[in-house]
Amino acid sequence: MSPTWFKKFVACEAEALAELRGEWAPDEDKTALLVGNDLHSYFESSEAHERFLDANKEVMLSSRGKTKGQLKSEYKQADIMIGSLKNDKTFTQLYQGEKESIVTGVISGVKWMGKLDCLNLDRGYFIDLKTTQELSKRFWDSRSHRWVPFVLKYDYQLQMAVYRELVKQQYGIECEPYIVAVTKQSPPDKAVITIPHEYMEDALQRIDEQLPHFEDVIAGVQAPIACGSCAYCREHKQLENIISVDDLLDS
Repeated sequence: MSPTWFKKFVACEAEALAELRGEWAPDEDKTALLVGNDLHSYFESSEAHERFLDANKEVMLSSRGKTKGQLKSEYKQADIMIGSLKNDKTFTQLYQGEKESIVTGVISGVKWMGKLDCLNLDRGYFIDLKTTQELSKRFWDSRSHRWVPFVLKYDYQLQMAVYRELVKQQYGIECEPYIVAVTKQSPPDKAVITIPHEYMEDALQRIDEQLPHFEDVIAGVQAPIACGSCAYCREHKQLENIISVDDLLDS
């Protein structure tokens, strides 16, 4: 299990299972994914960044007009985001350690794996790089029925809690997680973000409660529960019930 797959099952068990079995491929925003990978590979190593650029140059470079051979605007923005961090003294001092470090362990009786962007065991912390639209943008969270920042919207506290536990199991060291976020604004905003420990403890508790069911779904012991609103559910939807206008909005 990984934080990514766990969150997929939280969002929709039916879609996650279909994707896991190779029966469904989500229509992801490839541009956003490439922008994130561009930034990650740059701070991994110069070699990793060169490999990334070489593998994706046909997508990232303009192929016609006056801008032929130049980076498309989205990837020019990625370069600006990279520059915002690499020219920041605090980030340069903080982003020291083993890059793309693999950690493994057992949580709630299941094997987990994670990849840390930067792990500094000597100083007792690890860093995860995130790109986002705006630092202060708020999102409605239907689980807690309140507005939350992007970190909680995308359940990054769960990811950090899992990584923290895996590092502890693998190295016997309790490390503090930091999220270094840089925005897609022009010019970019940025921040080093900590997560309260109670948020991470809550995330581990949710894993403990939900993971046994997800494992049963994967094993075919239990049927997956469909969320009813994701792309997979919409594509496979059959009209069954008549609903009231009052049921149209999320609670």
